[in-house]
Amino acid sequence: MTIGVVVFPGSNCDRDVRWAAEGCLGIPTRFLWHEESSLEGIDAVVLPGGFSYGDYLRCGAIAHVSPLLSELASFAARGGPVLGICNGFQVLTEMGLLPGALTRNRQLHFLCEAAPLTVHPGASQWLRHYSEGEQISLPIAHGEGCFQADADTLAELEGEGRVVLRYAANPNGSVGNVAGLCNAQGNVLGLMPHPERACDPITGGTDGTRLLASLLG
Repeated sequence: MTIGVVVFPGSNCDRDVRWAAEGCLGIPTRFLWHEESSLEGIDAVVLPGGFSYGDYLRCGAIAHVSPLLSELASFAARGGPVLGICNGFQVLTEMGLLPGALTRNRQLHFLCEAAPLTVHPGASQWLRHYSEGEQISLPIAHGEGCFQADADTLAELEGEGRVVLRYAANPNGSVGNVAGLCNAQGNVLGLMPHPERACDPITGGTDGTRLLASLLG
């Protein structure tokens, strides 16, 4: 098992993901520069948090046309595990791998705090080590994490069990308290909270460990 962590200009959580995967779980990781064109030897892909291309235009708008992401779309279509964290979630919506959009927080402020969440694993293979309705806490750090979707799209997502993480106390105005979504096949997960920052008691908790550990079986 090798995790590929895509690095864009402006990424700043790529090393956090490597630390969590390798340091806490012993899963080898490899940084993938966004201009690469191959995912050979990669078993799962993480799009990390940060500010790809400085969030110019809008978050993820430039990153989603990077050469490597064309291969990532094919990788996901074949059932490859893909995780988008924070800015990575924004990139996944720009790619169309997940529906909706992430916009400015309700208060128009950057939020950096612990977020209580309710887990609804559904078909998500990334969340299979969590129980339905389980309460966990993961840190958030974003200025544009307000999930938006029209009423029909939200109803479809909820009906299909694809809203897999909800804020217990909505910090940013996301419709339906959405904190994380998966695709219909369950191999693609996008979430605004940072599981990689919750893999060691020293950093405030370990509720994110099981998410990455899902790759181990």
